[in-house]
Amino acid sequence: MSQTPEGILEQLKQRQFAPVYFLQGEESFYIDSIADYIEEHALQEHEKGFNQVVVYGKDVDVATVLLQAKRFPMMSDRSVVIVKEAQSIQDIEKEEGMKQLEAYLQNPLPSTILVFCFKHKTLDGRKSLAKAVNKHAVLLTTKKLYENQVPAWVTGYLKQKGVRATPQAVQLLSEYIGSDLSRLANEIDKLLINLKPGATIDEGVVQENVGISKEYNIFELQAALIARDALKANRIIHYFESNPKSNPLIPNLSMLFNFFTKLLTLHTQADKSEAGLKKSLGQQAWKLKEFMIALRAYPPQRCIDIIHYVRVADLQVKGITGGDMSEADILRELVFKILHPVPRAMAS
Repeated sequence: MSQTPEGILEQLKQRQFAPVYFLQGEESFYIDSIADYIEEHALQEHEKGFNQVVVYGKDVDVATVLLQAKRFPMMSDRSVVIVKEAQSIQDIEKEEGMKQLEAYLQNPLPSTILVFCFKHKTLDGRKSLAKAVNKHAVLLTTKKLYENQVPAWVTGYLKQKGVRATPQAVQLLSEYIGSDLSRLANEIDKLLINLKPGATIDEGVVQENVGISKEYNIFELQAALIARDALKANRIIHYFESNPKSNPLIPNLSMLFNFFTKLLTLHTQADKSEAGLKKSLGQQAWKLKEFMIALRAYPPQRCIDIIHYVRVADLQVKGITGGDMSEADILRELVFKILHPVPRAMAS
């Protein structure tokens, strides 16, 4: 039966354990969170030596996993078998392996908690194994968050930790780190170690703890573009060129793409009052002043052209076009095109 990660974790905290968990999908954060909780809490420490087994998919086949699952616990009410990287089990999607697993799903050993961590993919829903898993196991299917969903996730994660953060700090974390929830959670947890009790996370705290330069970052570059400050923009590009590992181009291109796409959306909406723009911006409403300046600086057709330039830059950095241009040269050319309109026919 398909469930949410929050629902599964709540059941586990109430010590309601199911015989089989099948955790699959693109977003590994929830898969790891649930598997880790079971590994840490299903058994007491003195029970784990004889009754808890953790294996990796590349090292086992289905028969080996089920052999472990069919063992009765020793001096304990239950045993735990966790299969990490289960997508690498050599025969899990082959006919014989599927038959064996389906047979076990129909009659699992009640004293065993069997957990499959099937990462970065899902079972083929057309096959009988996927249907059996959905019917007989606790099924979790995760998806990557869309970028516009990340701020809400960050806010929720901080709320669980009992910590407050400014909208600016939430947006900074969301945009700089991106939608990789495992990395986001890790960076937030590191940040919380140095946070004073009762303190609120603001932009300064994020910049200090996440390794973002206060003067030279993608947000300052974006601000320079809005202000049409070519000198500042080129100083930031020079800093990026000197610190390439801390400023990879692809994530920065993604941020610029999202900004100008959002700007184009604001241009096309009917209600351009402050209230209307705030509503459209949602959690980015605190950036209203910045967007209003950008709306005046970059009319709709310019936004369309710039989105095209960013796409071209993305192809260049991936080596599809552009020859052997460095990332700094690609960004320098892009910024020039943003600040200096050129005929569309020449934009390539």
